[in-house]
Amino acid sequence: MSNATPPGWYPDVHVPGTERWWDGAAWTAHIRPSAAPQPGPRPAPAAAAGERSRGRAPTVAAITVAAVAVIAAALTAVAVLGGDDGGVGPDSSRATAAPRPTATLPSAAPSPADGPAGDPEVLTDQLNGVTLRVPAGWEKPEHTLDTASTMRTAESYACPGDSGSFCYHGTVTVRTATGTDSGSMRALAEEDIATAADRAYGENAVGDLAHGGIRSHRQLASASVSVAGRTGHLVRWQVTTGRGPGGYVESLVFPSPVGSEAPVVVRFAFDAGREELPLSLMDTITRAIRPVGDSATGGGVGSTVGP
Repeated sequence: MSNATPPGWYPDVHVPGTERWWDGAAWTAHIRPSAAPQPGPRPAPAAAAGERSRGRAPTVAAITVAAVAVIAAALTAVAVLGGDDGGVGPDSSRATAAPRPTATLPSAAPSPADGPAGDPEVLTDQLNGVTLRVPAGWEKPEHTLDTASTMRTAESYACPGDSGSFCYHGTVTVRTATGTDSGSMRALAEEDIATAADRAYGENAVGDLAHGGIRSHRQLASASVSVAGRTGHLVRWQVTTGRGPGGYVESLVFPSPVGSEAPVVVRFAFDAGREELPLSLMDTITRAIRPVGDSATGGGVGSTVGP
């Protein structure tokens, strides 16, 4: 009988103080700070399973002694009565032990930076069922202040509004849309863009104004787009900040290609004035989004939206 562990957040034994999302079949790239322990079964390493099995030692020992007694009695009868040919064959006194059933435990959590097959050029979000191509010169960080799947430019710099913090010229994150009753991809994108802009250039996840805060914004695009075979919507802003050159943000929302098709939100944030970060790169990344398990030529094709 198989006792499958249900999907959920469970302690990450490789990163103390964090939890990782188990999708019911494998560990995903999603991590978050540890919360209160969840009831019910949870995936555990073999060592932990062994500790639990020792707690049942008296019961197992009693069953084992009874089983040995029965086997011994049967072997004695065979030795006395002999085999079919009236004698005891060379192997008739050997008891063949049945293989003991073993529980299948989830493997250790893979590093989010490696992807499902160790491909550094692919960012995989198992929870939302999509993959993104990592641009040249970008990285997939193992740990960030954001629990979303993330890829970003490899080079960091001192934030212009907070020299004690580090910023990145380009960042893309993938998350599930939550806390909304709207089923319209356009409405979700229009609702999310303000939050995306604030997290990138306003007040970040820890409450710092890394760019001196947002002073103004201008909408550059609002358009329907096909992503991974689903129809979604994008909204793109240009923001002016209190410190530094400001930048461009985009909220791209589309139904997940797996499961309940819950909306997926991909947020883009590119610093302004960077030759290596043209707005066309946002479109290139969008066109390359694929369902998990799809081939390089499958999936949906995103529309190109000019600056």
